[in-house]
Amino acid sequence: MSAPEVTAFYGNENFPLQVIRALRVFGHDVLTSLEAGNANRGVPDADVLTFARVQKRVLLTLNRHDFRLLHAASPEHEGIVACTEDKDFERQARSIDARVKAETPLAGKFITVYRPAR
Repeated sequence: MSAPEVTAFYGNENFPLQVIRALRVFGHDVLTSLEAGNANRGVPDADVLTFARVQKRVLLTLNRHDFRLLHAASPEHEGIVACTEDKDFERQARSIDARVKAETPLAGKFITVYRPAR
């Protein structure tokens, strides 16, 4: 029996802490912008993506539009998971967990995780 897949994530400043906590419960390694010393500093999106790449982490963000553009301009990264806002934090974490397991390897990919339709 193999060990569960662990993904190293970097949570963008706008990413909900409740989802990050749930992803950790699922066994993922998640570094927040606050833990990295990058919170409340107005770090440009390109620098956020560079930080995630240098740290070899998949970026988690709610900023789909800007990071889709950055991905198109420079797809050399560990992966980007862009989500729609979902107040059901555990459901969102489960959706992210399932998508990254289905999409492995993640390097160079832009993955969108949408909130289920009402």
